[in-house]
Amino acid sequence: MDEVLCKLPGRREINRQGRRESILEVAGESFLTKGYAGTSMSAIAAALGGSKGTLWSYFPSKEALFEAVLDHATAAFRERLSSLLDPCSDLVSTLERFAQSFIEKVTSPEAIALQRLIQGEAGRSPEVGEIFYQRAPRRTQLLLADFLSGAMDRGALRRDDALQAARVFTALCVSGSHQQMMLGLLTDPTSEQLAEDVARTLDIFLRAYAPGSVDPRSQVA
Repeated sequence: MDEVLCKLPGRREINRQGRRESILEVAGESFLTKGYAGTSMSAIAAALGGSKGTLWSYFPSKEALFEAVLDHATAAFRERLSSLLDPCSDLVSTLERFAQSFIEKVTSPEAIALQRLIQGEAGRSPEVGEIFYQRAPRRTQLLLADFLSGAMDRGALRRDDALQAARVFTALCVSGSHQQMMLGLLTDPTSEQLAEDVARTLDIFLRAYAPGSVDPRSQVA
């Protein structure tokens, strides 16, 4: 019992964790509404009612804070995707569930707002695009690549670069409703439209990576 109690966080640690959560919430709202360039550590500290020095004790730079905001926003989603990628489950069903969850996430209002922010800021601040890519798309691709590599090892998919295959799969996922939303051509996709995106992704991907299929790159003269 004493050993268990020793492992529980103390009041000071709980308060620190709560303070960190508050910082991430305020910073996340600021990044979305004001953009990366328009957000300052001083303004965030003022909004929180504390000193800039206190904020810097949690995050040593605005880049570090932005990275933490992205991690905070995507951690639960990555855990869900990871739980879906069960190597013992049926390949097609697993990929279908993954595509459905992924498409629903990236077409959510919060995700669209974040991606528009990144696109708008990346030209002025390339580090913003790099941070976003490393913390969001790349981590998702690596999760999926690990699963696809196992499927290739089992002969369920033709052998190829698993990370490239993951990039192809996620690119197919965002080629329908998501792309139209980013261009302002669609605001609220229906469940039927999202289901069509999932079906199209699976159809094209599974035909391209079916066991015994030929890599089209090998046929280029």
